[in-house]
Amino acid sequence: MKSRNIQFVNADNSEFYTTLKNRVDDYFKQKGISPYANSFMVFKIIFFLTGLIGSYLLLLFGNQSLVLSYLLWIMLGLFTAFVGVNICHDAIHGAISRNNKVNRVLGYLFDIAGANAYIWNITHNQIHHTYTNIQDFDADISTTPLIRMSPHQKYRKIHRYQHWYTWILYGFTSLSWVFIKDYRRFFQKQIENFQLKKPPGYEYFNLFFFKAIYYTVFLILPLIFLNFSWWHIILGFLAMHFFEGFMLAIIIQMAHLVEKVDFPIPNKNNDIENSWAIHQLHTTADYARSNPLVSFFFGGLNFHIEHHLFQRICHVHHRPISHILKRTAMDYSLPYHDIPTLSGAVKSHLEFLKTMGRHTHNS
Repeated sequence: MKSRNIQFVNADNSEFYTTLKNRVDDYFKQKGISPYANSFMVFKIIFFLTGLIGSYLLLLFGNQSLVLSYLLWIMLGLFTAFVGVNICHDAIHGAISRNNKVNRVLGYLFDIAGANAYIWNITHNQIHHTYTNIQDFDADISTTPLIRMSPHQKYRKIHRYQHWYTWILYGFTSLSWVFIKDYRRFFQKQIENFQLKKPPGYEYFNLFFFKAIYYTVFLILPLIFLNFSWWHIILGFLAMHFFEGFMLAIIIQMAHLVEKVDFPIPNKNNDIENSWAIHQLHTTADYARSNPLVSFFFGGLNFHIEHHLFQRICHVHHRPISHILKRTAMDYSLPYHDIPTLSGAVKSHLEFLKTMGRHTHNS
């Protein structure tokens, strides 16, 4: 079974997405604004890059105490996560500027931050956004056998404790990404059931070139310039990644791995019996829509349904679009998963992990 054979089929409900797109287009026309970055987005880009670069320079050249150096490592990890979700994510989706060169340049921040934009584009833009929550296709729900993220995954006895230890594993997400996952996926012939083409020659260069830059900037230079024992620097580096990985997990997992979202499987004809857009409504959730701080720091990914349906619209426009989407979903009697608060989303994710850790939910 190959991913290209999966089709989303249901002509009866395809009208929803057409109506939604027309209403969203009308919103931008009536407001006379672009769906790409505005002045607020420019401010966010400057703010988060300043936080990232400032934390790094203070760490390297600020002659800080040991305690403060650890705090700066943690700040560096958090700002790396924020740059990733606020700038790089939109850029790789082509949502910051109509000019693809601008998106490409800002997308390179993703590589400089230790991840590989080419692999991310495949696993996230192409696979996850198409086959959301579909077992054996969406790699985001098959990251490790230690965490059961779907009712269709094999149950293991250790899963009964996953609602305790998963939060710790989340802290190793970015560390694995930087040192293991990118390399493994780059040289794979397929990810889950998605067949991969051989990467272009220049992508091999990009992979090793930017990884070398990352290791130099975040490991070698601190070992040279910081006046602490090498093991303090390694611990600081690990602390940076723990907070970065944990923050990324909180932002992303709350959108797909919570109560009430679905995990559809193809029928015997390898079809998903919903249109792609309605599939996104069933498998994705919004959270903390009325909290401006969450939206600011999380790159608008708390408006996750809007992001999945309109990937090329900059996240600063997600809030007003969410009202249009919610109204349109109601008009067509479709689900709209909306968790009011961040704490509520975290609690729902915890309950989801507990449910997946019960043998009775094995498929």
